[in-house]
Amino acid sequence: MAIASPFTPEDIAQAEDVDFNEIEEKWNVYKLKDGTTLKIKLVLIGIKRLKKHNPDGTPIYLINSQNVVRVIDVPKELMAKPKEPSFKPV
Repeated sequence: MAIASPFTPEDIAQAEDVDFNEIEEKWNVYKLKDGTTLKIKLVLIGIKRLKKHNPDGTPIYLINSQNVVRVIDVPKELMAKPKEPSFKPV
């Protein structure tokens, strides 16, 4: 499903790349109803500042990010038998 963007291609083309330094990246931990625990972290890849502003005057930033997901503490009844690797180590 495509989501309509409020920004035009021109808005994005005119945006300024903004450098950044990682200060802290924390994991969010979620306990699912099925008993599984997920650890999820958003890792920032890049930032652009548009030449547009929010109604309160703050600049609008677009981010490129990656979600890192770790599945831990899976109940035994949800586990499948591990599959054989499709390739042999050299």
